Formats: sequence, structure tokens, C-alpha cells
Amino acid sequence: MTLSLQLPGADGALHGYTPSMRTPIVAPDRPAFSRIAYSAAHVVANPLAAIDPWMQAAVDWDATIAYRQRLWSMGLGVAEAMDTAQRGMGLDWNTSLELIRRSLDAARDYPGALVASGCGTDQLPPESARDVDDVIRAYEEQMEAIEGLGGKLILMASRALARVADGPSDYERVYNRLLQQARQPVVLHWLGDMFDPALAGYWGSTDIDQAMETALGIIRANAGKVDGIKISLLDKDREIAMRRRLPEGVRMYTGDDFNYAELIAGDGEGALPNHHSSDALLGIFDAIAPAASAALSELAAGNEAAFHAILAPTVPLSRHIFRAPTRYYKTGVVFMAWLNGHQKHFTMVGGQQSTRSLVHFAELFRLADAAGLIEQPELAVRRMRHLLGLHGVGD
Repeated sequence: MTLSLQLPGADGALHGYTPSMRTPIVAPDRPAFSRIAYSAAHVVANPLAAIDPWMQAAVDWDATIAYRQRLWSMGLGVAEAMDTAQRGMGLDWNTSLELIRRSLDAARDYPGALVASGCGTDQLPPESARDVDDVIRAYEEQMEAIEGLGGKLILMASRALARVADGPSDYERVYNRLLQQARQPVVLHWLGDMFDPALAGYWGSTDIDQAMETALGIIRANAGKVDGIKISLLDKDREIAMRRRLPEGVRMYTGDDFNYAELIAGDGEGALPNHHSSDALLGIFDAIAPAASAALSELAAGNEAAFHAILAPTVPLSRHIFRAPTRYYKTGVVFMAWLNGHQKHFTMVGGQQSTRSLVHFAELFRLADAAGLIEQPELAVRRMRHLLGLHGVGD
């Protein structure tokens, strides 16, 4: 089998490409990390379900859980049902709760496996929220359900709260109440509007510095109930500035899929140990799991140069997957899973496989190859040819 392909470029023409055939990066047998690292894992759709894909979700539970088992085996945690690229754009609350239940059950077979679960308000349509009390009740319903399963909470940013809140005091009221009743420390969630336009002005202000002050005030008032905060602003300087102001013991979980390597490595600066570097809660770790595991193990062993050498080629890939419109990034993540044989099809909940172009997938293929993340070149080429053929490229 010849591995050469004709891939479309941004100029609209086809260009010959032959995969490098480099040895793919593999995770170590016994990964050990000095950072906590969660992957916002994707969901495998069931393509055989008789549904309307844009309106209903059908999940292949076996394949979905198998992917989580793969992540745990590499030492990565799973941030379950909190990926806004699918939840709220395909997965409803009832399906999300079933996903959380199944993931928590499966994690019991992996001693030390980390699972944190997204708790939001998505059973409450934003347009149906009348006031802050409606938002609190929606959060509390999900909190009760997830904690009843023994789950750790990620308090997801709420579209409904963004719609009804009059200012910072409403955010303080909601979060202070939720944090005080949480059974164990939670992860807060600050998602920029590049990921979800409905979250513009979160924490009561469109001014990022003012929004940060509100979020930090809530954290300080409830420090014993906050494990950390995950921010996805794609602005490394703002993340570092906030990290250096966190109370002792509160973690910064980077959600910056553009600058994760340097943020995780850290700079050693700041008054407290938790100011020196970021932990991770990243969508890209789904797609680059072997490299993430290998790099984090090197960092834990004190080999920072090897850490950067492994992750540096993954950054262009991540920036491509997360390019604007950023909310469609999960399409690239699922494409990678299909390309590498971790699922049998390239079908997504919400029909999101249609959100990126063939040119986008072609460049993704090239960048994945350059990063050492094509695990089975012959399979990947065969599947890429199928996709090209569906678009009228080739014989």
C-alpha cells in the first residue's frame, strides 16, 4: 500500500503528501506526574441510532467508556460531561448524567483514576430563566445528582446565569451559596466567549480584569471549598496574573489550548507554591494523550527540556484544532480519534463532524504526523482517503 496522498491546501489545489513514518509517541508504562492533568474527554456517537442528529444524541457507551479507560491507563484524569463543545451542543443533561454515572463506575477498576464531573444549568434553557433563583435551583438539582453518585464537581459556567445576572453581586450570591453546600472542594470554570458566545460578560463584567476581581473574591471567601479554577481565555498573561493571586492551596487549571506547555511547566515565580505553575484541564489532552502522558512524566522526573521537546510539536496542532470558531474544536479531536483507530466512524453528536472543512482536516493530518501522533500510518492513510473520496477527491 502506497502511503502517498493528494491533500487539498488553502490555495484550493491538491498537493502530494507522504506521511513521515516516524515512530509514534507512546505513553510510559507507569506514568507518574507532578501536575494534576484532566482531559475533557469526547463522547463517541452511535451512528446506527434512528434519530435526528442535530436534535437528539445517541451515545455508543462501550466505545465512549473504552476511550476513558485509555486516558486513565496513561495517567490522565477525565473531566466528564463538561466539554461545552458537545454538552449544550449535542448532549442534554439526562444523557450527561448517565455518562457521569457510567464513567464513575468504570473508574473504580483503575486505582487512583481521577474523575471530575461537569455540573451546570443546561436543563434550564437560558431564555426560560426568570431570575437568579431559577439558576440556583438548576445548579442544585445537578449538584445533588452528581454528588449522589459520589462525584467531584466542576461548577460549569452557566448560560442562564450570564443572561439573568445584573452584575457581580448576582454571581457572588450564586457561587457563595453553591460552594458552601458542596460536599467536597470543587473546580470552578471560567470559559471565554471564544468558546461560547453566550458566556460573554461572565462574572458580571465584559472587562476581564474586573471579572477576575469578582472571581478571586468568591474564591477567597470560600477557599476551603475550592480545589481550583479552570480558565479558558486563551490569554496566558491573564492566567499567570490570576494564578499569582490565588489563595494557598487553590490550583490554577489551565484551559489554554494555545499555551499549555509553558503554563504547565511554570516559571517558579510567586509567593506560594501554587503560584509557580498551572495544573491542566484541557480539551487538547484528548487528542494528544500519549504525548501529554510522556511529557508530564518527563517533567515529574525533572527533565523539563524533554517535556518541552515532546509537547512543542503538539502546539501547532492544538492551535489548528482550536482555531476560530473555537467552539467547533471537538470536531478535530474526534477526527483524531477516528484517524488513529479509537472509534470506527467519524460521526459526532449534534452532527458536528460537518463543522470543519476538508482543507482543515488535511492540515490537521499533516500537523498530527509532524507531532508524532499518527499511531497507525496505514490505517490513518486509508481513513483519510475515505474522507477525501466522500468529498470527491481521488478515483
